Amino acid sequence: MSNRTGSFKTAATDLILEVKDLKKHFPVRGGFWRRVANSVKAVDGVSFTVRRGETLGVVGESGCGKTTLGRTIMRLIEPTSGDAFFYSNGRGGQADGSVDLLKMEPSKLKPVRRELQMVYQDPFSSLDPRQTIGRILEEPFIIHKIGDRAERQERVAELLKSVGLQTNHSSRYPHQFSGGQRQRIGIARALALRPQLVIADEPVSALDVSVQAQVLNLLVELQSEFELTYIFIAHNLSVVQHISDRIVVMYLGKVVEIGSSESLYERPYHPYTEALLSAMPVADPNAKRSPIILEGNVPSPLDPPPGCAFHPRCRYASGSRLQKCQSEHPELRALGEDNTEQGRMVACHFADELKLRGAFEEQMIDAGA
Repeated sequence: MSNRTGSFKTAATDLILEVKDLKKHFPVRGGFWRRVANSVKAVDGVSFTVRRGETLGVVGESGCGKTTLGRTIMRLIEPTSGDAFFYSNGRGGQADGSVDLLKMEPSKLKPVRRELQMVYQDPFSSLDPRQTIGRILEEPFIIHKIGDRAERQERVAELLKSVGLQTNHSSRYPHQFSGGQRQRIGIARALALRPQLVIADEPVSALDVSVQAQVLNLLVELQSEFELTYIFIAHNLSVVQHISDRIVVMYLGKVVEIGSSESLYERPYHPYTEALLSAMPVADPNAKRSPIILEGNVPSPLDPPPGCAFHPRCRYASGSRLQKCQSEHPELRALGEDNTEQGRMVACHFADELKLRGAFEEQMIDAGA
C-alpha cells in the first residue's frame, strides 16, 4: 500500500493535466536518398489524466516510452500528434483555464513553463559543471525576470534550505557534491518558480539505495509544502508504490493498465502488470517468491506485433484465446469495482476472466503458514 502522507486535498474532478491520444514516432531513414522508410513508435496513442495534488506513477520496462512521454509533454521533444491540456489555477500570473501544451507556438511556451518543471534522472549531467550552485538556482529567476540580485540570492538560500542543504553551498560546484546532494539541487531548481506540476524522470534510479528513501521522503514533504502535483516515472515498482496515488503501466509505447496504487498492487488485471509485480523484492527473507519469467524480448517498436503487443510473451495467450490476441488490438477500457472515469482501466481482451496474482499474495500466504 502507498505510504504517502504529504499530498494536499483536492476535489476528485480537479484535473491539472489531460493527455489524449499522444503519439511520438521517430522517423527511420534509409537508402541513398535518406527517405523515411519506417518509424519507431516510442509513444503510440497514450491517454490519461492527472488530478491536482496527486502523484501519478508511470512504470514499465526500459524502452517502453516512459521518458519520451514525459519529455514530449514538456515539449522538450516535439510530438507527432495528440493533445495535452494543462489546467491552470491562476498561479504564477497565469489566467484560469486550459491550454493545449502540444499545440502552442514555441514562442508562447515561456509563461507556461513556469508552471511545469522536470527533475532528471542523472543529477550530474543535468547540472552545468561550469556554474556554481547559486548561479544554477538563480538562473530561472533571471530568465523570467523575477526580482533583483539581492532578492534572487535570498530565494536561492530559501531553496537550499527547503531541500536540506546549507546556504553556504551556493558557492560550490556540482562535482563537489554527492549524488544525493546533486539530486536535491536538481529538485530545488525545479521548484524555483513554484510550479504546479513536476515531472520526475526516474529521480532516484541513479542513487544508492540508502539515499533513495531520503530523496523520496523529501519529495513527499515538498509536495505538501509547495502544493505540487507529480508525474513520477520509474521502473522500480517498490519506489512507485511508496510515492504514488495512481499508477499507469506502459508497454511498448502504450498504456496497458491504470489504477490506484493500492488496488493495482493487490489485484492486477493485465498479465504484464502481474509479471512486473511478481519481480518485486520482498522485505521478509522467509517469504517465498516465484517471479513470472517473460519469454523472449520486448518486440521492436519499429515493427510491433499485430493485435495485442504483449501476446508473444503472455502466458495466457494460448488455446482459444490466442487468435483474438493475435488479431485484435485491445482498447483501454474501464474495469473493476471502481469502474469510473478515473478508476481501473485495462487493455486486455480477457481481463474479466483472468485471476492474476497480486504483489503481496504469496507473502501473506507464507506468513500465515
